[in-house]
Amino acid sequence: MGLADKADAFPRQLSGGQQQRVAIARALALEPRVLLFDEPTSALDPEAGREVLDVIKDVARAGTTMIVVTHEIGFAREVADTVVFMDDGVIVEQGPPGDVLDHPRHERTQAFLSKVL
Repeated sequence: MGLADKADAFPRQLSGGQQQRVAIARALALEPRVLLFDEPTSALDPEAGREVLDVIKDVARAGTTMIVVTHEIGFAREVADTVVFMDDGVIVEQGPPGDVLDHPRHERTQAFLSKVL
């Protein structure tokens, strides 16, 4: 996690990105079967957000199953095995990242992606 030098630090002494990485490390220490991330970069500046996404990529490479709620489309495309697009709590479309993100079938998915890509 790159935080060995912060082992004795209090949360208020850590940046937002460092706090997120500590939270991920604490969760991994429990050896979970599944990790849930709900917009893990939403409150972070772009640099800290990138650091957190890099950590999550490492977790994915290690084989940990994750459910990630994100608007980071490039990240989802790179890391996900399956992408689920939801609108108002309803699954609109799901499938491999290339299918859903590059060739969406539903109008709502197309409209969203046209605004964020």
